[in-house]
Amino acid sequence: MEYVRGKQDLPPPGGFETVKYKRSLPLKGPSGAVIFGTILAISGWGFYKLGQGNLEMRELEREKIWSRINIVPALMAENDRDIYRRERAAMARESEIMKDVKGWQVGQSVYNGKRYNTPSMYVL
Repeated sequence: MEYVRGKQDLPPPGGFETVKYKRSLPLKGPSGAVIFGTILAISGWGFYKLGQGNLEMRELEREKIWSRINIVPALMAENDRDIYRRERAAMARESEIMKDVKGWQVGQSVYNGKRYNTPSMYVL
């Protein structure tokens, strides 16, 4: 076998172009400072709104407490009327039930104390 001397592969005239080894990626999104500033702004706004909501809730709670304080006399008067009506109905039932018992006084307390106590239990 005969050795054939061929053409050697050589670089083109002027040489090869330079190898690009640096990364040349495009910028993707905002910088860290912009992201951090945005987070601070949103958090600041959220805390501001939270404070405003707390003030509103405090005012609503104060209004609710004062409305309850102001309605107490009306509720007590309504309760007194209800107690009076129930006591009169109980006396009417007692007089009907005990009409045949001699010496029975309707409405007289079975206790010996002189102090009036509102009834704490109702029989409906």
